[in-house]
Amino acid sequence: MTKPLFREDAYLRRAEAEVLAHTSEGGIVLDQSIFYPTGGGQPGDNGVLHWDDESMAIATAIKGEGETIILVPAEPRALPQVGSVVEQAVDWKRRYGHMRMHTALHLLSVVVPFGVTGGSIGAERSRLDFDMADAPEDRAALEATLNAHVRADMNISEEWITSAELDANPGMVKTLSVQPPRGAGQIRLVRIGDSTDTIDLQPCGGTHVASTGEIGTLRIGKIEKKGRMNRRIYLHLDS
Repeated sequence: MTKPLFREDAYLRRAEAEVLAHTSEGGIVLDQSIFYPTGGGQPGDNGVLHWDDESMAIATAIKGEGETIILVPAEPRALPQVGSVVEQAVDWKRRYGHMRMHTALHLLSVVVPFGVTGGSIGAERSRLDFDMADAPEDRAALEATLNAHVRADMNISEEWITSAELDANPGMVKTLSVQPPRGAGQIRLVRIGDSTDTIDLQPCGGTHVASTGEIGTLRIGKIEKKGRMNRRIYLHLDS
């Protein structure tokens, strides 16, 4: 099992870890990771590993068997030995862009109240696909509402519920094509706003900023028709 340090503190940029194993494909498994593995539409983190007098560029992170996370080197080379201690350093600019955009997509799912059929997160441009027949009529109003939520600087927090609790509240799940990871029967929820003034509460395993004010100015990009009941909306970070 790899301890997901990014879940305890998404702002952690560096951390030590012990090498637990190598994969047959040349990947590295650590006992704890600040690298987020590809999942939920969010790309895996990249960065660098340091040990002794050596360093290695990490291209991405992916999920392995069970609860392990595999770091994928940018190029084939000798790996740090199993049992050795390494220092991880994540590409912070890219990670922080993903944190801002992932939170922004949660806001988009609030102002466009339809089921989500797909999505993709980038550091500056992202998208969500919605189960809706027609494009939003007033793009300017949609963008203004999004940025009003950003300026409100609402708190982002997490909490955990059981699988049974989620099954009793199916409306929490906005994604129609992918069900949230259930792990050991526990579901992580991400809340936007305080408990007495919540605008969004949904299952999510990704990394997020601490408050909506960190997102910056948002701009609605292209709105594409991807099927009779599917509209794709692009979202851009302008600052």
